[in-house]
Parts: sequence; structure tokens; C-alpha cells
Amino acid sequence: MTSDPQSALLVGVIGIVVGVVGVSLGAVAIARLSRLHRSYALLQAGEGRETIVDVMGRTIGEFNDLRDEVRHLEKQLAITRRDLAMALRHVSVVRYDAFGDMGGRFSFSAALLDDSGDGLVITSIHARSETRTYLKGLSGGGSDILLSPEEQQAVRIARGQES
Repeated sequence: MTSDPQSALLVGVIGIVVGVVGVSLGAVAIARLSRLHRSYALLQAGEGRETIVDVMGRTIGEFNDLRDEVRHLEKQLAITRRDLAMALRHVSVVRYDAFGDMGGRFSFSAALLDDSGDGLVITSIHARSETRTYLKGLSGGGSDILLSPEEQQAVRIARGQES
């Protein structure tokens, strides 16, 4: 087999080009491997340090615990709101003179209502020789027993319809 100098030169140049490409690809691969190694080192635990995987797992667990606690608090809040709506928390007192010959406004009507207008009216009528007290139940802001004008006013004030 005979080789001419041009063929040998061509084979040599091709060999050099392949070698340069190989070295270049090797350098790129080493650079990428170095980056991957640094990224992987973040995932590994060092002395006295947590890995990022440990931190993420702990954070997700804490997040789930907080979500459960918020759900529990939302349920408790709904129960509290329902209970508060039934509390007798709308209160008003109207004082007046029941009889023209007495002063001092010792008679009164007090309304105690929940959010739906259910509750009671207490009326105390003060006279010279005696005092009488009456209690009337309310449902939806009204009563099956006729309310006096002062009792009606106390209910309106308690419901926020009058000041």
C-alpha cells in the first residue's frame, strides 16, 4: 500500500481536527459535570447542616400543619359566629314617667334581643305605693302580647332602627 504525501497530510489534518473537537467536547463535559457536582453538593448534608431536601420536607410538613390549623380555626369561627347571633347582645333601655303626678323617670322598659330579633322586654312601672314588673317574650322583633309605646321604642332602639 503506497501513500502519497497529500493523502498523509489530509489524514493528519483530519486527525488533528477530530482531536481538537474531542478535547473541546471533553472541556465542555468537564464544565457541565463541575456545575452538576456543585448543584448536587447543595443537596447533600454537610457537617451540622440540613440538606435542601430535608428543609423542603420540613417546610411542607409545617405548611400542612398550618393548613390543618386554619381549617380548624375556620370551623371554630363559624361556630362562634352562630352562637353570637343567638346571644342577647342588642340592649336598650327607655326610661319614662308612667304617671303624670310622679317625676324622676323611675319607670323603664328594657329590650334584650339577639340578631334575629328574638328576646324579651322587661317593663317596670313605678307608682307611689307600688312597683310592678312585666316580662314579654319577643320573636322576630314582635310579641303576641300587645307592646306599650315605650316597649316598642325600646325594641326599635335595640334593633338599631332608632337612636
